[in-house]
Parts: sequence; structure tokens; C-alpha cells
Amino acid sequence: MRRIPDVKTRLRFAVVSTCPEPWGGSEELWAGAAMALAERGHTVSVYKTVVDYAHPRIQRLKSLSCSVRNLRLPPLPKPLVTRSHLLSLALHLTARRPDLVVISQGDNYDGLHFGYLCRKLRVPYTLISQKATDHFWPPDRSRKYRREVFGGAARCFFVSEHNRSLTEDQNGATLTNASVVRNPYLVPADQSLPWPGGEDECLRLACVARLYLLDKGQDILLRVLAREKWKNRNLHVSFFGSGFNREGLTDLTTRLGVRNVSFEGQTGDVPGIWKGHHALILPSRAEGLPLSLVEAMMCGRPAIVTNVGGNAEVIEDRVTGFLAAPAEDDIDAALDAAWERRHELREMGLLAASRIRELVPPNPAELFADMLLEIAGIPGEAKHGRAKNMIRDEGSVGEQTF
Repeated sequence: MRRIPDVKTRLRFAVVSTCPEPWGGSEELWAGAAMALAERGHTVSVYKTVVDYAHPRIQRLKSLSCSVRNLRLPPLPKPLVTRSHLLSLALHLTARRPDLVVISQGDNYDGLHFGYLCRKLRVPYTLISQKATDHFWPPDRSRKYRREVFGGAARCFFVSEHNRSLTEDQNGATLTNASVVRNPYLVPADQSLPWPGGEDECLRLACVARLYLLDKGQDILLRVLAREKWKNRNLHVSFFGSGFNREGLTDLTTRLGVRNVSFEGQTGDVPGIWKGHHALILPSRAEGLPLSLVEAMMCGRPAIVTNVGGNAEVIEDRVTGFLAAPAEDDIDAALDAAWERRHELREMGLLAASRIRELVPPNPAELFADMLLEIAGIPGEAKHGRAKNMIRDEGSVGEQTF
């Protein structure tokens, strides 16, 4: 049953998502928080750059009376797209004057123009940055603009300490309004899954990631697997996910003569992945904190991942998983170490399951909703300490519980 707050405390929220696809893992946080806010009787309007109205999350939002608008209607030439996005949102902000705007960015810069608009219209806003990339630094001419938009936010949320500190370095400013938050995950929070067994026969690894080479680096992994020793070992890698590099990856697999891999496509059954695989492997070039890593650890699976984004913040090398630089030789060495210790992976997975539950709360979206209410001026349940379990503010490291 929806909880209807007093009229004086009923707030209006607007969410802007810059995800360029019908749905992405980066959207689970804002969507879960929006549902929680709507269930509590607050008003939520959603603006997305691409909307699939048949998607279960969109349907659930609409069932809770959240309005959902597609920022890409009508189709426009590329130079006019950003301007049309801003016009659509400006009309809404001017007419509705929301109490808080939540801008969810796929990386740390792709939604700053929406923050700039909010700043000009004097509408409070928060920024969520789901990724930051070491190899991309903004040009000098835009650093002042970026500093102003980040600095003008009521709160800047990042999904890893790496992403927060890298953004500060890239823009030359310490963000005193920054916090680290956790994303919701799509596996049970209470216990890990039974071990699949069978590692004596075949070590089964899953690479769970969007098929987007610039960030996820599946091409690096394929080149490693093309080495003779991996062709002769009883190991199989299943690629789960979709994306616009699928054809390129399947072609590369053929060209390299790699036969111990399969492309399984997109699946909503995340526990089903881990019922049949022993460990996660992610050869990423850039990350925030991968949802697939959190989910694998929750299910009791160790991970072989690159030391990018927040991966090293949750993985202890050679204890709960294996860390490598995003390069062929380093990934090969980490995979070699996992192969040599394949009979210890089950125990490592149990340690991983215990550790991730210390770092990630069981209800991140609900806690994020508490934070948004607190920022908008209604402490609610947050004042009882629930929100402290979710974030780490600058200057309050001693209060963190994850």
C-alpha cells in the first residue's frame, strides 16, 4: 500500500537519465529510488534519452503514477539533440518547479548540461556518476564549467572512491559535496548459491558485461584465450550481455581460432548464470563499480578482474579474487593464478560473499531514497541513521558501515 505523506511534506522529484539504451544497469539506482519515493506518496517525473515503454521497470514506474517521457522525441539531427533535450526539461522545470532533480549519468560528464540548466533555473539538483575513465580527461576549456556544475549540486554521488577522486583530479577541485553510494543488485541478499562443482572436468568462467569494447575489454580476453596454453586447457568462458560490438567480437573469436567460448546473449536470470559457473572474469578498461562483480560475489563466486574503477575496493587480490592491469600479459597472469588455484575457488567465493555483504547494504535503492528526501528537506527515516549505512561523506569516514 502506498504511504501518503502530509500535503505539506509531499515532494516533487524529477529524474533525468542519460543512458543511451532502453535500459542499463546504471539505471537500477535511480529507478529503485523513484519507486520507493512514489510508494511513499511523493511525485516523480522521469526523463530518459531512450524509453522502451514495455520494459518492466518503466511499466512499474507508470503503475506508481510516475510520468515517463522520452527526451529523444521527435527524432532530430544529431547537432540538435542536446538542445532539444534541454528544451524539454526546461519547460518541465519551469512549469513544475520540482523540489529536487536527480541526474543519472552513465559516466561522470554526459549529463552535466542538465545540471547547468538546473543551476541557471535555480532548481536544486544532484548528480550520479556511474563511471569515470582514466584515459579520458576533459579539455582545459571546459574544466571551469565542469567544476561549477559539480560544485553547484546539492550532492554528487559516485559509485566508487576511484571515480570520485579521479573526477576531482580531472577537474582540479575537491568535491566537499561528494558521497559514495552503492547500486542495487539483482540476486538474493541473504545467502550465496551452492557451488556448481565440476571444476575437475572444466573450469567455467562467466564474463557478464555489455558488449562494448571501449569499456569492457572483451577483445583483450579473447587475445589471451588465443594463446596456445588456454586452447589446451579445460576451461570455458561464457559471454553474457548484448551490445553493438557483438559482431566484432564473434568475428574476432573466429579469426583468433578461439573455440572454448560461447556468446549467451542477454539474460535476466542472474542467479542462473552463477548456478553453472565457478567465477567471474572482467577484462574492463574502465568501470564504476560493476554490478556483475557485486552480484557474483553475493552468489559466492570469486572474480578475475582488472584494477580499474572500484574493483580493488571490493576485491582483495588472491583472497577473494584476482586483480590485473587491463593488458594481455597481466590478465593472462591473473587467469593463470586462478587456474593453478582452481580447487581453492570455492573457499575464495565464500570469503567474497561475506566481504561484499560488509560493503554493500541489502537495500541500496531504499537508502538512496532516504538520502534524496533528506537533501530535499525531509529527514524522515534517514534521520534515524539508515542513510549513514549507505554513503560515505567526505569528513565522516568513521561513520561508514560498508
